[in-house]
Amino acid sequence: MQQITMGQAVRQALAEEMQRDPNVFLAGEGIGVGIHESPVMPTFGLLREFGPDRVKDTPVSEAAIAGLAVGASVLGLRPVVEVMFNPFFTLASDQIVNHAAKLRYLSGGKSSFPMVVRVKTGAGFGAGCQHSHNLEAWAAHCPGLKVVMPGTAADAKGLLKSAIRDDNPVVFIEDMGLYFFPTPVPEGEYTIPIGVADIKRPGRDVTVVTWSKMLGVAFKAAAILSKEGIEVEILDLRTLLPLDKEAIITSLKKTGRLVILHEATRTGGFGGEIAALAVDEAFSYLKAPVKRVTGPDIPVPFSPPLEQFYIPDEHQLVEAVKSVVL
Repeated sequence: MQQITMGQAVRQALAEEMQRDPNVFLAGEGIGVGIHESPVMPTFGLLREFGPDRVKDTPVSEAAIAGLAVGASVLGLRPVVEVMFNPFFTLASDQIVNHAAKLRYLSGGKSSFPMVVRVKTGAGFGAGCQHSHNLEAWAAHCPGLKVVMPGTAADAKGLLKSAIRDDNPVVFIEDMGLYFFPTPVPEGEYTIPIGVADIKRPGRDVTVVTWSKMLGVAFKAAAILSKEGIEVEILDLRTLLPLDKEAIITSLKKTGRLVILHEATRTGGFGGEIAALAVDEAFSYLKAPVKRVTGPDIPVPFSPPLEQFYIPDEHQLVEAVKSVVL
């Protein structure tokens, strides 16, 4: 087992898939230069390793990057393109939502359109609201897309390899805060199926459903609550679309209580979909109201103290869990 960061795990997945399949290529803004030449960044050294024919530096135009991916996919290639910050997904969304997501449906399922759109996301860097907002619910609202949002380096590597091999468009969202913290990653070849959630911590009293960077917050809260005799089950969705409904319902059958944790703003956030699922399909198992711990309905502040106020923390989660357990 190796100890590497998520950025390094993503780089391994990209390199392995490019070696395995000559149809895989990368494109994005400055992906072979600048900050991308830091060893923790996902495309570090790939330009030197594979050359400019397969690692394409693009103009600063997310619409053009997404359009490139759609066109290349139609022609039989497997593009992996990068959108530098999650809010810039709005600029690429015409090609992704109106074309990539619909082409296989319009072909009656007869054609495949493989492409991966890697998106950096997450608050905590003082980058301001134009660079930090989490928009995973926007992507998950679009039929035809698969939406993946891993919270560990091991999951990122296995899921990205599956995404590249998938014959459908996949939006693969990486929280930048996870690029810098090493966690265990298996050595050698492995994949993780898209659409399968994972119980990261078994528990008996309450289910906390979360994903991406908030997985770490869930573990901190679980450690605090365990000292008080409350055992939290942490269910990491890993994939928002397709959603692993069975995993959520199975956990609720055991615990009877649900708290949903995500960094994105509350109104219209993906947590609302999980809450609706619990009420629609697992209401008889619930012993308490469903609670959500989320970012507030404001743009992500630039000021470091205000930005920290925006990001949900373990103390908020502890309070929410106690409100449904005690």
